[in-house]
Amino acid sequence: MTAANPQGLHRRDFLKASAGGGFALGSLLGLGLDLRAAQAEVRRSRFEGVREVPSVCPYCAVGCGQLVSVRRGQIINIEGNPESPINQGTLCPKGAATYQLAVNPRRVTQVLYRAPRATEWETKPLDWAMNRIAELVKQTRDQSFVATRSLDELRNLSAPAAGAGTVGAAATPAGTGAVQAASSHLAGQVRKVVNHTLRIASLGGATMDNEWNYAQCKLMRALGVVFLENQARI
Repeated sequence: MTAANPQGLHRRDFLKASAGGGFALGSLLGLGLDLRAAQAEVRRSRFEGVREVPSVCPYCAVGCGQLVSVRRGQIINIEGNPESPINQGTLCPKGAATYQLAVNPRRVTQVLYRAPRATEWETKPLDWAMNRIAELVKQTRDQSFVATRSLDELRNLSAPAAGAGTVGAAATPAGTGAVQAASSHLAGQVRKVVNHTLRIASLGGATMDNEWNYAQCKLMRALGVVFLENQARI
């Protein structure tokens, strides 16, 4: 015997409809509960006259999705994106405070430059800063680019300090040391194409997605940079 609900919904019908771990919209409609109006209300932005821009949290490498609410060119709210498969609308305390990072009277919004050995900061245009970075990258690459290297040169770059021994080195049988040394010396003199510079490194940010990483790596490889870390897990 099932107890009847004043609105005509029986307990047995409720359990049948909820079988499988949750309600489907069709099941709720079958029970006379129309949630379409409520869903439409949820889809509508809680802020009137704003545009929601999908973005990515600027902090760690998890890459949580965010929704940035913009009104008349100004950010008025930042919250988790429920459509993101990474965080499904949730944010950690740091990510939830992203609005305070973007909208903050203490936020630096201009390029500040301090010349070598100077004590004061100068305000520079963004175009000047981008051109300056490009000039220094080209200058450093031109001064340090190497087309070929021998194995001996590469060994010298990573050689241990003088007097440092090798722990657990195996003994060399008598009479073979000279042969091995001569063979190693000859092999070490062979030069191979490397086309690299060891004076530039690329460290990416956590918000770099696959497309950005692809372009970044193509640029760095073309310059001959071998030290790459994109910090991207998206």
